[in-house]
Amino acid sequence: MTLNNLKTGTLRNVKTGLKLLALGAALTCSSFSMAQTVPLDEVVAVVDDDVVMASELNQRMSMVVSQLRANNTQLPPMEILRGQILEQLITESLELQMGRRAGVEVSDRQVDETINRMRQANNLSQAEFEQKLAQDGISLNDLREQIRRDIIIEQVQRGSVNRRIKVSEQEVKNFLKSKQGRFWSSPDYNLGHIMIGLPTAADNDALKASEDKANAIYQQLKNGADFRQLAVAESQGQNALKGGDLGWRKSAQLPDLFAENIVDLQIGDVTQPLRSGAGFHILKLYDKRGPKEQVIEQSKVRHILIKPSAILTDEQARQKLTDIRQQILNGADFGEMARKHSEDVGSMLSGGDLGWSLPGKFVPEFERTIDETSIGDISEPFRSQFGWHILQVEERRQQDMSETVRMNQAMQLLRNQRFEEERINWLREIRDKAYVEIKGQPESDTESN
Repeated sequence: MTLNNLKTGTLRNVKTGLKLLALGAALTCSSFSMAQTVPLDEVVAVVDDDVVMASELNQRMSMVVSQLRANNTQLPPMEILRGQILEQLITESLELQMGRRAGVEVSDRQVDETINRMRQANNLSQAEFEQKLAQDGISLNDLREQIRRDIIIEQVQRGSVNRRIKVSEQEVKNFLKSKQGRFWSSPDYNLGHIMIGLPTAADNDALKASEDKANAIYQQLKNGADFRQLAVAESQGQNALKGGDLGWRKSAQLPDLFAENIVDLQIGDVTQPLRSGAGFHILKLYDKRGPKEQVIEQSKVRHILIKPSAILTDEQARQKLTDIRQQILNGADFGEMARKHSEDVGSMLSGGDLGWSLPGKFVPEFERTIDETSIGDISEPFRSQFGWHILQVEERRQQDMSETVRMNQAMQLLRNQRFEEERINWLREIRDKAYVEIKGQPESDTESN
C-alpha cells in the first residue's frame, strides 16, 4: 500500500463526480474533528517551520481505517499504516508552507463556489447538506477549512509541477506522426453497415449476382428506404440484427477500404457498394466528431495583475484592483496603469498586452472572463491561481486555427501524460530537501476500534 492509495480526499475527487453519500470516505485527507477524545496532544513531527500534531495523525488514521473497512479492504499492520499517513501529513505540510511563502490565498468566494457545486451535485438544499455533514461528523467550518487547504495544495502542485514539464514543438510533431498520435487525432464516425457476401470461390455469375443485389439495395437507400430495416432484412454482416449499426469508430480502427471512402461523406449519406474479398459493403454516416476545420473567435486582450503577498491580503489585492479599474473608467489610460501597477512582468512593459487569445493559452478563469467581456469594456476583478486580474478586450476576429488547435491539444495531452510522474518526482524532492524530525508517536485508539 502506498501513500497515493491513501490520498483519496482531495478536490480532484470532488471534481470528478464526488457524491455526498460517500463524502466521509472521499474527504479522508481532511483534518476534520472526529468523535475521538485525545487526552493529551503532542507533536509527532517537526516539518520545516510547521508541526504535525498527534490529534491530526489520529484523526486521519480513524478516517482512513473507516474508509478501508467500508470498502472491505484488509488493513495493513497499524504501524505501517500510521507511517504512511504521517508521511502524507508531512507532505501536505510542506505544500501548504510553500503556498504560504508564495502568497497563495483562497478567497471565501472560491470556497463557497466549491461547496455550492458539491451541494448541487447531490441535489441537496443548504439545510440538507449541513445535516448530511453532521451525520458524517463533519462541521461546515471543518469542511470550509479543508477545501481551502486542498485548493492551496492543488495550486501549489499545478504551478510547481507544470514549470518542470517542457514539451517542445518537435515532440508534438513527432507525436502526431506516431501511430498513437494518428489514432488520437483521427476523427470518430458513427456508421451503419450492410454487407452482401460472396460465397467461397465465387464464379463470375455469383459475383455478378452479389454486385447486382448490392446495387439494388443502394438504389433503394437513395430513394429513401430505411437503412436499418434493409440491414436486418438483407445484410450478412455481423451487426445485421442490430440494424447494421457499427457504433462509434475511429477512422484508425476501420478497414482501409471503409476509412478511405467515408472521408467526404456528409451526415446521412451512404456509399456506393464497396468491393472487398468478403463481398460488397454499403456504409451510412450517421454522425461524425473530431478533427475538423476549427474557425474560432480570437480576442485581443490586455490585463493588469495584482498579487496577494505577505503585506497585501487577498481582499486588499482585490480592492486595489477595484480602485485601479475605477480610475480607468474615469479616464485613466489602461496601458499606463498597467505599466505602473501590474505585477505581470511579461506584459506590464507593453501596457498589459497579451496579444491574441489561443485555445488553452489562458487559465479557465481568464478565458471565461474574456468570453463574458464585451469589446472595450473593463472586466470586474476576478481571481486566478496567479492573483487578481482585470482585463480589457480590444478586438475580436474569426480565425482558422485548425492546425494550432490540434498542436495545442496534442501538447496538453503530452503534458498531462507526464504530470503524474513529474508530480511524484517533485514531491520526493521537496521531501528530501525538508527538515523533518519524527517524534515519539503515542498509541492510537484505532487498534481497538
